[in-house]
Amino acid sequence: MTIRVLLVDDEPLLRMAFTMVLDAQADMEPVGEAGDGEEAARLARELRPDVVLMDVRMPGTDGIEATRRIVAESPESKVLILTTFDLDEYAFAGLRAGASGFLLKNALPQELLAAIRSVAAGDAVVAPRVTRLLLENFAHQLPSGAGHADDDRLGRLTAREREVLTEVGRGLSNTEIAAALCLAEATVKTHLNRILVKLELRDRVQAVVFAYETRLVRPR
Repeated sequence: MTIRVLLVDDEPLLRMAFTMVLDAQADMEPVGEAGDGEEAARLARELRPDVVLMDVRMPGTDGIEATRRIVAESPESKVLILTTFDLDEYAFAGLRAGASGFLLKNALPQELLAAIRSVAAGDAVVAPRVTRLLLENFAHQLPSGAGHADDDRLGRLTAREREVLTEVGRGLSNTEIAAALCLAEATVKTHLNRILVKLELRDRVQAVVFAYETRLVRPR
């Protein structure tokens, strides 16, 4: 199955470089290019790419706002944010906007390709612990009253699912959660899948963000 990729960056030479890398892959196809967030959101609606490779700092509509629009208007398209530093406010804002992960702009070509394949497969391209660190560093930017322990969305979860979500928010892997809760790893995966469906979340990264926004997990 060919992964259709929309490239978004305000630097034409960088878009050209990405295109060359993608064209060399049998399972990938660059389907369009955008130089700003407004064009990116429009092309995502028209082209319905599997993955949007999104720069953040662009003139006009930036990558964060474009990510919000794409997540809302083109939910079948997954967004992979490009950032300069792995623990900066742009990565944090991108994840909160609905991106499925982020990648450093100086990543090696094989890292870029692996990230695109992971996002297209429905996985997150950032370790839960990194997401937790981001949230702990930038939790003060969460709007006041963004969530509460009694948020009615949490009422959709069973007690066990809430326990699993809490451990996910703390940055534990499935193996670590299984050990902590005395469950089989396959059972943890089943619980996590149900959590994502019930809360209408895109992936594990969004589950971590949700755990912080609803105050299930608090910054240290």
